[in-house]
Amino acid sequence: MKLFAVHGWGFDAAVWDRLADCLPEWEVLRADRGYFGAADWPEVEGPCIAVTHSFGAMALLAHPPAGCAGLVAINGFDRFTADGERPGVAPRVVTRMMARFGANPAAVLKDFRSRIGVSDAAPDPQSGPLLADLRAMRADDCSAAVKGWKILAIDGDADPLLPADMRAAQFAAAAAERLTIGGAGHLLPITHAAECAAHIRRFAEALS
Repeated sequence: MKLFAVHGWGFDAAVWDRLADCLPEWEVLRADRGYFGAADWPEVEGPCIAVTHSFGAMALLAHPPAGCAGLVAINGFDRFTADGERPGVAPRVVTRMMARFGANPAAVLKDFRSRIGVSDAAPDPQSGPLLADLRAMRADDCSAAVKGWKILAIDGDADPLLPADMRAAQFAAAAAERLTIGGAGHLLPITHAAECAAHIRRFAEALS
């Protein structure tokens, strides 16, 4: 079985480097949303487990591989914005990002990455894919799409992007297993790669 990895908004496939190093026994197929270069959504032959970060969970649920046996959602969500019934990030936050994006996408990207703890500079952004996925984060809802899925949701209790009530409400239709890493933020594939890898192994063993 392979791993199919999908990064979140403002990142690329390199976000999985440390996690892949911790899982040498797995073939890791990495999707790329095209934020900093060419987009790539690999074809998966045979069964796989999806491993996603942040918005990558929504991107995966919108186009899941046919043989996907389960989903490990790291800092993930099936809906990003609050809708009056479910908690989430205020839609005006994303609307404000979109309004600023046309004038200075690099500044919006830098502010976002800084907020979640990234200090290094991002490559030159490709505005089209980034803006399209901002629209998806503001408007899309994948909560019904998770029904019947086997999901492991791994979060950090110090996540500066996703409030605690929002994290608790994610993937409700799937009755997902939830794990919270104390003191961790929104960059678990980077900051807690070994711990995430151990949970992925356990999840995969339970599926086999």
